[in-house]
Amino acid sequence: MRKAWLLFSQTVTVAVALLFVVATLKPEWLARAGAGRGQLVTIVSAAAPAASGATQDAPHTYRGAASRAAPSVVSVTASRAPQRDGSQEDPWFRFFFGDDADPAGPYRRQIGLGSGVIVSPEGYLLTNNHVIAGADDIEVQLADGRQAKARVIGSDPDTDLAVLKIDLDRLPAVTFGDTDALQVGDVVLAIGNPFGVGQTVTAGIVSALGRNHLGINTYENFIQTDAAINPGNSGGALVDADGNLLGINTAIFSRSGGNNGIGFAIPVSIARQVMEGLIRDGSVTRGWIGVESRDLTPEIAETVGLSIVQGALVTGVLRDGPADAGGVRPGDVVVAIDGKPVASTSQLLVAVAALKPRSEASIGVQRGNQKLTLGIVVAQRPKTIARRER
Repeated sequence: MRKAWLLFSQTVTVAVALLFVVATLKPEWLARAGAGRGQLVTIVSAAAPAASGATQDAPHTYRGAASRAAPSVVSVTASRAPQRDGSQEDPWFRFFFGDDADPAGPYRRQIGLGSGVIVSPEGYLLTNNHVIAGADDIEVQLADGRQAKARVIGSDPDTDLAVLKIDLDRLPAVTFGDTDALQVGDVVLAIGNPFGVGQTVTAGIVSALGRNHLGINTYENFIQTDAAINPGNSGGALVDADGNLLGINTAIFSRSGGNNGIGFAIPVSIARQVMEGLIRDGSVTRGWIGVESRDLTPEIAETVGLSIVQGALVTGVLRDGPADAGGVRPGDVVVAIDGKPVASTSQLLVAVAALKPRSEASIGVQRGNQKLTLGIVVAQRPKTIARRER
């Protein structure tokens, strides 16, 4: 009896040891055994991706926005022949350097790389004026690999925008977004061809709105973003989290030439106005009311006893001009154009330029302690003024 009990104890000990080893090293064997007896076993892997369509517990992704907008963003290659100074025609120059005169050197075609956005199925593209300025050959490459020669429909140096046209079918046009609803902190994507490496998507947020006084363009009302924008992104798309176009990337603030987290885009509201004018008329027609102004500062407001501290202080009114006819006087502070607030001279310039010539507009002014709304018939901006402002 004692021997039988000892044998039983040893057998149990060995069985428990084996069970421990199997449970530690091969737990799936036990799962299979349980399943074989009709038990329901669920194995959850932390690394397993969520099922298609089930994104509630998955990290947020912008793949939808990127897939919708990226096909509309193209790479733009603009080239031009170099300026020839006539020295190659000098017999002594040709004697020393040969008839070809270093073809790989100063006489190589100058090539610039940028980006563009397809804005209509008919083949119209938006890009920056500085991307194609002076070019005599422009080639566009689509995200699907197709290539086409582009011709310039028109350009507007005052906003640094240009419209190109390509002749291809099945073009994926971008969807325009609403910049009036845009707020600081909104997520945005920048899509373009930085450094010529190929189409790239970067993400960030809107850092600021209405940036001006940067000395980049005559009309400045930039969207500022921290999405990575580098050389080659110029003319590319800034889109929202749904893939709708919000702006055209145009400049970066950088001491090194690379991204420092401060990029600027032209709002699509301005870009659309310029595009429509260039396509329809070949030039951009802007409003004008005939005033000179400066920013109202708190110091000036306190000196003249104004209850407001922001606006465009009118320092001069052109005699018999639209503003003069509408009753605007020097010393008035423009605070609104057609109901939209004006906080600076730059905002006044942009707001007036957006008005259609020969249309009627309302201008809100602060005159001393009075708040007035004046009606003005807008005139067309003279070209001589536009050239002087540049």
